[in-house]
Amino acid sequence: MSCRGIGLHSGEAVKLRILPAPAGTGIVFRRVDLDGFEIEAVGRNVAKVSYATSLQKKGVLISTTEHLLSAFIGIGLDNAIVELDNLELPILDGSAQPFVEMLLEAGLKQQRKKRSYLRILREIEVREGNKSIAVYPASGYTVAYNIQFAAPIGEQSFEIDLSRDLYRKEVSSARTFGFLREEKAMRNMGLIRGASEANVIVLTDDGVKNGPLRFPDEFVRHKILDLIGDLALLGKQIIGRIVADRAGHAMHAALVSRLLRDRTLWEETTEIAPSQESADTREVPFTVPHQA
Repeated sequence: MSCRGIGLHSGEAVKLRILPAPAGTGIVFRRVDLDGFEIEAVGRNVAKVSYATSLQKKGVLISTTEHLLSAFIGIGLDNAIVELDNLELPILDGSAQPFVEMLLEAGLKQQRKKRSYLRILREIEVREGNKSIAVYPASGYTVAYNIQFAAPIGEQSFEIDLSRDLYRKEVSSARTFGFLREEKAMRNMGLIRGASEANVIVLTDDGVKNGPLRFPDEFVRHKILDLIGDLALLGKQIIGRIVADRAGHAMHAALVSRLLRDRTLWEETTEIAPSQESADTREVPFTVPHQA
């Protein structure tokens, strides 16, 4: 299964292909343009986290990983090889929905190994001024996010229980967004070279330039989408409650780092709450290829 597109920040054309992987592999990115060099989607490989989350290993970069990783977590895909022929993943429509649809059309294969979870045992908070992100012990996986931006966004809050299979309906289609007044400065920084009204919600002082919105609160839902993808770099799905207030990629990465450094904050387990679905790990199948 594969797709083609352009990178949001690089503007470069890229082909992405998702292949099956054995149980226990996790998510591994493979740069086919660099002799198949592989970078594991785990916290130790996190590089830049300003306007997107990038991974780096031995000088090789994979950029803007959060939407695809979010899709994987959202539909319960644990093991896959992600091949791409450039440094940045395709932005597609600016959400995770195209990845979700592509994966579900191909179908998932259940594997004969129990999924391993990271169960939060103690509260931990990362704070920077009036911004914060915290994780608490809980029986499932819930994410709550609050944002505050200039008009026309303002303040928005949203919460989702990911153990109830709501990701596809409530989060996956929420798109990335940006203010038109910031475009020139960001392009001068070498960013958003692939941005367009086809893949970004464009905001002016008067409102949304390229509406309609998919949700009235699409902006905070997209922040949750990003957070889910960034937390995938823990290497395991979480059993816990995440609460974020005006956070962003850097704070998401800081929480991942803190959790991985302190093993007293969590335990690894294959036991989950009865409300959650089968804990068997999943991969994409070897058959039913998809072209987009």
